[in-house]
Order: sequence, then C-alpha cells, then structure tokens
Amino acid sequence: MTAPTAPAPLVLASASTWRLGLLTAAGIPARAVPAPIDEQAIQRADPVALAQARAMAKALAVAALCPGSWVVGADQVVHLDGASIGKPRDPADWLGRLRALRGRTHALTTAVALVAPDGGAEAFEEHSEVRFRADLSDDDLLAYVSFGEAAGCAGGYMVEGRGAWLVEAVGGDWSNVVGLPVFSLIGRLRARGWRLGADGRAAPGVA
Repeated sequence: MTAPTAPAPLVLASASTWRLGLLTAAGIPARAVPAPIDEQAIQRADPVALAQARAMAKALAVAALCPGSWVVGADQVVHLDGASIGKPRDPADWLGRLRALRGRTHALTTAVALVAPDGGAEAFEEHSEVRFRADLSDDDLLAYVSFGEAAGCAGGYMVEGRGAWLVEAVGGDWSNVVGLPVFSLIGRLRARGWRLGADGRAAPGVA
C-alpha cells in the first residue's frame, strides 16, 4: 500500500505558475493559494513601498486561510525614473510602455513576505536591472504586443519567454527577474531551520 503524500509545508500566496515552478525546481514543496485581496486597492507613491505593501498583504491574507502553515507572498514592480510601470491596460498602452523601455536600463524589484506557522512575519526585497535593446523597431515591439504573452505582467514583458528578444542584458538574480528571488528566500528559510533532505525535498527541521 502506498503511503500518503505528506502535505506541502509551504503555501505560495499566488496563482503564478512561474513562481510555483521556481519553488518546485529548488526542492521546496509548495501549494499555491491565490490571495483574496484587491491589489489595485493598495497604492503607494514609491515603487518599492508598493511592492512591499502588496507582498505583505498577500502573505497575511493567505496565512489567515491556512493557519499553521509557512506562507510566502511576493509582488514585483518594474520601475523607471522612480515611477512604476505596471501591467498594460490595452495594446496601445502596452506599446507605449515598451517604447519607454527601449534602449534603457530599468529596475525590477521583488518584495517577499514570509509568514511562519507561529504568525511571525518578515519581509525583504531583491533588486535587479534589465536593459532593453536600443535597436528595437516599433514593428519589433508591435509584433511582441500582438503575440500577447505578457499582457498580465508588470512592465509588459516576460524575459523567460519571447521577451528575451527585447532584452540585451540582466543584472542580478535571474530568478528575481522571473518572479521570485529564490536564493534570498532559501537563505531566510535556512535561518529558520529549513534544510534540504536526501530525497531532494526541503522541509523545516530536516537535519
């Protein structure tokens, strides 16, 4: 008789398949529970403060639904000249956002909130830089918009997909650009007693 599978010790406060995939690839068993909040109702003038507020709101909302679990909430902002570049509203807005990034280096920040089973919470941020190609024509950008892969993404591009054609270079943690700074998160989990087991699965309290 097959033994039942142990429940995942960590809950990701997100519906993002990319973030869940990053955790799984790093050996962190997790299940995804979308946070029941209205992100747009949370606004801050500073892009980093905006990401921090939304990440913590997601984590705390899901922690209330999943008591006794480890919960991770994350929020990513793309910002240029101190202003956030959010998800495109429509194709014309999308094209305008990509034009603004063309030939320039912009910042990308992911804020992460970690809530422990005892309710204790901590937060941190990871910053990366992304440089767009200067030789991109309007036709190049319009073709990407028409393809449509990043309609729901901050900044309007996915560097891990066809958006690679727009990007010349990335500075910093690649996983952060994809959506979750795994290296920094693992450091926080290790500090709280998590270890990688011989079966390739991480868990709290594994020697």
